[in-house]
Amino acid sequence: MTKSFISNWCLTFNHFHFLSAVLCWVTTQKEFIGPEGGSLTVQCRYGSHYANHVKYWCHGGTRIFCEILARTDETSSANPSEDKVSIFDDPARLMFTVTMNDLKETDSGWYSCGVELASGADDVAYTEVKVFHGVSVVNSMVSGEEGSSLTVQCLYTQRFRLSEKKWCRSGDPSSCLSTGSEGSYEDTSVTISDDRTGAFTVTLKKLQMRDADWYLCSAGQQQVAIQVQVRPHGSTKPVTSPPTPSQPWNRYRYMLESIVGCSSLLLLVGLAVLARKILRKKASSRFKQTEEIFPDNPKGMRDLQRSK
Repeated sequence: MTKSFISNWCLTFNHFHFLSAVLCWVTTQKEFIGPEGGSLTVQCRYGSHYANHVKYWCHGGTRIFCEILARTDETSSANPSEDKVSIFDDPARLMFTVTMNDLKETDSGWYSCGVELASGADDVAYTEVKVFHGVSVVNSMVSGEEGSSLTVQCLYTQRFRLSEKKWCRSGDPSSCLSTGSEGSYEDTSVTISDDRTGAFTVTLKKLQMRDADWYLCSAGQQQVAIQVQVRPHGSTKPVTSPPTPSQPWNRYRYMLESIVGCSSLLLLVGLAVLARKILRKKASSRFKQTEEIFPDNPKGMRDLQRSK
């Protein structure tokens, strides 16, 4: 089994811990999400035989086109929180940690946790970093059992740090619960807490079956949808809410894009054919005019055509 084949398996099974432990010596989550202007931390795990090896963090989806941003054998600054990227290895826990600060949307993309090997065929695990602008959620679908509590974490960028945060049932503005100037809200069924650093947490208490629905996390004028599912007590099958109006568009988006693309191509071909016909018609018209000028002098007609 080749090294590249193993790496592909690692990318596929990173989030299946048992398979990762068997097939891959370096593992991490399949994706990490962070807010623009904020920071995110990536944990990379490795096998015990890599404890004394150099670790690194690389930007790029392939080994050939990969820019190393941080290495454990390079001297770090006295204050890692001020660095754009910092890396820390903890051999006792068989894990190294990468922190990316002052995130920008251009930082989104594929990265890899790497362990340097003497052979040159380094062991790596790929992950995708997503930097969002506005509001996002850790999980777009959450579920809980009837009678229990359920927590939703809503993320936002620094520009919305002091903005009002809301939790609303989708399609029902009157249901919105707001943190107000206090940065928090609480009643018998819902608690909202804003840490003012990039996330606010919504806790649904004593879940009821009617709580299954689509909701909106809002910060300022930005919002993101999240689906809440509720399982009947003692059941493993959740009750789902009806699809949101945006779901049909998402489902058929690629089909619509293909139709639009094909229609545009056909339109361009049609215009090209029409233009060619018009040019031929004009050329034919000129030829007839020339025949009228030189009805008995074909040579003069040809000379005039050449001069044109």
